[in-house]
Amino acid sequence: MSTAYGVTAVVLVMLAAVLIGTFGIRLSRTTSDFYVASRTVSPLWNASAIGGEYLSAASFLGIAGLILLYGADMLWLPVGWTGGYLVLLVLVSAPLRRSGAYTLPDFAEARLESMAVRRMAGVLVVLIGWLYLMPQFQSAGLVLRAITGAPDWAGGLLVAVVVAVNVLSGGMRSITFVQAFQYWLKLTALAVPLVFLLLAWRADGAPGLTAGDAAGWALPLSSGKEYGLYSTYSLILATFLGTMGLPHVLVRFYTNPDGRAARRTTLAVLSLLGAFYLMPAVYGALGRIYLPGLRGSDMVVLTLPGRLVGGAAGDLLTALVTAGAFAAFLSTSSGLTVSVAGVIGQDILKGGVRSFRAAAVVAVVVPLCLAATARSLPVADVVGLAFAVSASSFCPLLVLGIWWRRLTSAGAMAGLVVGGGLACGAVLMTIAGGPHTGLTGALLAQPAAWSVPVAFAVMVVVSLLTPARIPPGVARTMVRLHTPETLDLDRGDWHPRSS
Repeated sequence: MSTAYGVTAVVLVMLAAVLIGTFGIRLSRTTSDFYVASRTVSPLWNASAIGGEYLSAASFLGIAGLILLYGADMLWLPVGWTGGYLVLLVLVSAPLRRSGAYTLPDFAEARLESMAVRRMAGVLVVLIGWLYLMPQFQSAGLVLRAITGAPDWAGGLLVAVVVAVNVLSGGMRSITFVQAFQYWLKLTALAVPLVFLLLAWRADGAPGLTAGDAAGWALPLSSGKEYGLYSTYSLILATFLGTMGLPHVLVRFYTNPDGRAARRTTLAVLSLLGAFYLMPAVYGALGRIYLPGLRGSDMVVLTLPGRLVGGAAGDLLTALVTAGAFAAFLSTSSGLTVSVAGVIGQDILKGGVRSFRAAAVVAVVVPLCLAATARSLPVADVVGLAFAVSASSFCPLLVLGIWWRRLTSAGAMAGLVVGGGLACGAVLMTIAGGPHTGLTGALLAQPAAWSVPVAFAVMVVVSLLTPARIPPGVARTMVRLHTPETLDLDRGDWHPRSS
């Protein structure tokens, strides 16, 4: 690929992000603007922004790379990441918006009337956010190195600076505009090159996989991966249940005007994600045909245009894919930074716009340092671990908190500590001490199959053993969560502390 084309693509994406973000500066005046865009974002605009921040490096680069390596087993990743929004739609989206909260810790305190649960929820939000941010910065370093030869840390630093500028300037309102634009850029950056790749494939005689390769790659559970059946079911559980607990996803539903708009947003998101996730599988299949020995599977999306099309057209298509990749890094990192900064600013600092801006710097710097020092894993694997932590902690809290009035503060606290602690322990052992082999390796690499049931069981059992810890205001809270906004009801909406 031409270095000039690649650098131009990266610069244009960065400039577009900053320029669009500055538009939000003119509209961001209050604390509510910074945290939740004053709850005035329309469903389609919000759905585009959710698609922008949700389709991370794992979606843009990682899925195709894992399909290249392991075949049909990895198709559960896009299915689970999309299906998670269906679970979110049915169980969480409208009640969560009606709660009036600004962050997950706000919801935890409002529902359970416990500062201890709120603090624990805040710790987990920050940990999940940093775990999710780390591979975004690592992937940015890999892509920038591939197109310019720059050191690995340069790409992550570049993304971190642009994200910090946007978040510091306009908060949630500014980021909403940027992320909505970046969803459509990412969709275009995959769709347009894919048309040319398929034309080149047809012109080449439409070659397929060899019989031996197809038997071990195209059939489910035939890739030779250890404990493939367990890993597949654990992956399904993590992706379907982990989506509802991702802090950068949930904070988007606080920006809707009401619960009905939250549901309409979720339906739109399902359509947008479904359209996008049709494409990475095709890139993975083409990579298996033309690049079976590729080193660094996450680079298959960037490598295919030059391999199949070639020439100036191949360079231009690679530049477009590079632009989409950096849009993925920027949009996801922006959403995560807003959610992590919101928790740090509210629960550790004094609240208000100044605290939010200081927290945003911390939210970016820590994972940037981790990205420079941690062992590099396939980006989709690391993001999958973040989903497992989310499914093991916030999924039980949200489902039981919304639908079971007997949940107590002691039960919620115990479930968060045990479920989140077990999943975080597995993550640390996988990233810091891995790779592990055998059954132990499978259990640590995909912990959701055992950590999620344990978290639910602990929350239920401890709650049944501590009936005296049921929050006194639970009846009013449950009415607020489940009553349509069309009824005239004082919902006691949560308000962040002003500066």
